[in-house]
Amino acid sequence: MTTVTSATAATTTSTTSSSSTASSGLNTDYEMFLKLLTTQMTNQDPTDPMDSADYAVQLATFSQVEQQTKTNELLESLTAQLGLMGMSEYAGWVGMDARSESPAYFNGTDAVTISPNPAIGATNTVLVVSDAAGNEVARETIPVSADAMQWDGVDSTGNFLPAGNYTFNLESYNNGTLLSTDPVETYNRILEAQGTAEGAVLVLAGGATVGTGSISALRDAN
Repeated sequence: MTTVTSATAATTTSTTSSSSTASSGLNTDYEMFLKLLTTQMTNQDPTDPMDSADYAVQLATFSQVEQQTKTNELLESLTAQLGLMGMSEYAGWVGMDARSESPAYFNGTDAVTISPNPAIGATNTVLVVSDAAGNEVARETIPVSADAMQWDGVDSTGNFLPAGNYTFNLESYNNGTLLSTDPVETYNRILEAQGTAEGAVLVLAGGATVGTGSISALRDAN
């Protein structure tokens, strides 16, 4: 069951495994190149030493590999620092309710605020609720409105559903013809802000994570 209401729309640093793998691979190549060059110089034929031009080319290559290694390490350091800056910027969001298309956490008692967006031309709309496993658990006709609504956490027979994450979709119809099925944004409490190599992410109630760019609105917690 949903109730129409009005709603006011008011990061621990980690590096990615791919970045670490790339850096490790580059360092390994660098060390191997150095060993090979040293071995080649040590074991060269004294009567037929390495051509000076070839030696200069190998030294130049060695220098380039060394420079690339240092550049890669610097980039990793900068990425980590930027992740920390992002976490600091969004730390103030912790404790607020964020609106996004992520699954909503229903704690078993408190209603969940949803924000449907009917398709243009819709004459009637149906809210479809699915559980974390993707099973449809509720379906009901709701007003054709973009106003925020309260979902009470009940199934199609009126019985309360267990606590967990739920996903919402809105089916928009025009005189019985399905126009579209669109995800419904929900409000979730922000529990934590994390800085990652890809930028700041938010951990929501129920364990879902979402990028800060996916947040369409913020409001003070009820």
